[in-house]
Amino acid sequence: MITATRSSARRFHRSARTAATLALTLMLTIGAAAACSAPTAGDVAPYAVATQDDPAFQGTFRHEFADVDGVRMHYVTGGSGTPVVLIHGWPQTWYGWWPIMPALAEHHTVYAVDLPGLGDSTGSPTGYDKATLARYLHTLIVDRLKVRDAAVVGHDFGAAVAFQYASQFPGDTARLGYLDLPLPGPAVDAATYRTLSWHIAFHSQRQVPEAVVGDDVREYLALFYPQVSFGGTAFGGTSDRSPFTDTEIDEYTRTYSRPAVLSGGFELYRALDKDVHDTVAAAPARVPTLLMAAQGQLDAIRSTVVSRMTNIVRAVDVPHAGHWLMEENPRFVTAELVRFLDG
Repeated sequence: MITATRSSARRFHRSARTAATLALTLMLTIGAAAACSAPTAGDVAPYAVATQDDPAFQGTFRHEFADVDGVRMHYVTGGSGTPVVLIHGWPQTWYGWWPIMPALAEHHTVYAVDLPGLGDSTGSPTGYDKATLARYLHTLIVDRLKVRDAAVVGHDFGAAVAFQYASQFPGDTARLGYLDLPLPGPAVDAATYRTLSWHIAFHSQRQVPEAVVGDDVREYLALFYPQVSFGGTAFGGTSDRSPFTDTEIDEYTRTYSRPAVLSGGFELYRALDKDVHDTVAAAPARVPTLLMAAQGQLDAIRSTVVSRMTNIVRAVDVPHAGHWLMEENPRFVTAELVRFLDG
């Protein structure tokens, strides 16, 4: 009886030690994994890296996310005053507005949005046509953020989204800023639009641009930006000067290097046929509208929008600027926007 009891006791203690060792090992493993995955005080989220050391961002702006119909939308907001929504084009993100955002935030609450499927917004929208993207944006601004009287300002394809927003939701749109985009629609059909520049035709192809660009997104973007800058080849010049810093190119490369985002950007071009149809069918935007265009391009831009925007209160060329209005002449663009928004 004594021998049996001691043997059982030894087996019990061995089992207890084994269980304790396994539990400790498991705890250490979980702890190590947590230490590797959990952010530390010094970690910075990828979307915040570009502005982490910028004093103009700190204390005024913040990154936010909201779920909209299966898409998690990223936006940057800050400032106080009447609301202004800023919508980027290709190949940019919310960060394309950064050169003018601090000045706008002095008198306005700014919302710079990453379009669905682009930038740091994740998930796939049901379409990349500009009417659909405008509905995602409206849900974010009106339903999620409870903002019903925003001025909506868009650049490049973001301008077409802004037009659709003002057309579909006039009661929720205070003003419309339309920056440097021939509007696909009655004046320019999709087939003609694709002849306006080599890159429009190229980006409209299925799979081909992804296959060509995907191996080195940064090099492609760095070569593209100068072409549509002031004096670049797209405007008949020979300049190869880029208005973008390495930091800016790195930031756009970070997002467009993700295959889904790269494809999403090209889908903006592949939606041109739908965009033309939607513009023709759209109600004219009747809110006060500001047009801005690259130097020498105002008349060409205005001819494509005049039948769809019936209350253009100001239209200007941006001096010494190609397509990248905010980067090439931020002071002029800021002054025009402030005057328009405060008018």
